[in-house]
Amino acid sequence: MDAEPRYVEVPSGETIAYRAREGGEVPVVLLHGNMTSSVHMDVLFERMDPRYALYAIDLRGFGASSYGTPIDSLADFAADVAGVVDAIGLDTFHLLGWSTGGGVAMEYAAAHPDRVERIVLVAPVSTRGYPIYRKDEDGQPTDEPLTTREEIAADPVQVAPVQRAYDEADRDALRAIWEALIYTHETPDDERYERYVDDMLTQRNLADVDYALAHFNVSDRENDYGEGSGRAADVTQPTLVLRGDRDLVITAEMAAETVEDLPNARLVELEDCGHSPFVDAPERVVSEIEGFLSSP
Repeated sequence: MDAEPRYVEVPSGETIAYRAREGGEVPVVLLHGNMTSSVHMDVLFERMDPRYALYAIDLRGFGASSYGTPIDSLADFAADVAGVVDAIGLDTFHLLGWSTGGGVAMEYAAAHPDRVERIVLVAPVSTRGYPIYRKDEDGQPTDEPLTTREEIAADPVQVAPVQRAYDEADRDALRAIWEALIYTHETPDDERYERYVDDMLTQRNLADVDYALAHFNVSDRENDYGEGSGRAADVTQPTLVLRGDRDLVITAEMAAETVEDLPNARLVELEDCGHSPFVDAPERVVSEIEGFLSSP
């Protein structure tokens, strides 16, 4: 990605980075997922029509953004996003969130319904959260949710191996994790992949993000962590939910929950695609996004 980071100090006291592809008349704000940053939005910068002005934000603790105060929830990320779009001077815009960024997009849209025109959620965390369960002696999940940061950080399957790879700058381990869960069929070209691994190593908030994902629940349903906030009902903007039929991270049930809970959402399943449609099916995903954003 050629765009260099720009920086905004937001009300939380954090310095939040973003990358911009300006020149278009239709602004779209892009929110990345876990283990990534705005760098992973390069495919959209390269492929989306020039009529779209793109603003890809590094969430707090990712990429070039600071991490002075740990987050407690995805709403904390959304508050930072509010500070960035205000500083840029965006009045109304479309909002796209991938995976964790999808949950942040929901929180922002619920809090600022007059600012968001349309929403694209790419393989988003469910409106009912992403629980992490205690593992048995074989590493399989039990029905007991992990609730504290400390328990989640120590999870021997989903969290601790990733943190270990970060701590040791183990590029091979990070590739193995992504190729087991995300790049199961297609991988980025070598140069792009190296850039993506560099980007993964910038994350400083892994256990906090996993804690926030586990406790995230904007539905009106109770989950293993308690009652939902009901804020999904406030996300009334037209919403497109994209999910690959081979996604090993976000299940079909999770995508169905999201479409059920958001008042104005529809689901498009991407054939032969996993958790990173930007790598597996870039032409298809861009076509779906642009078709939706330009529809009357």
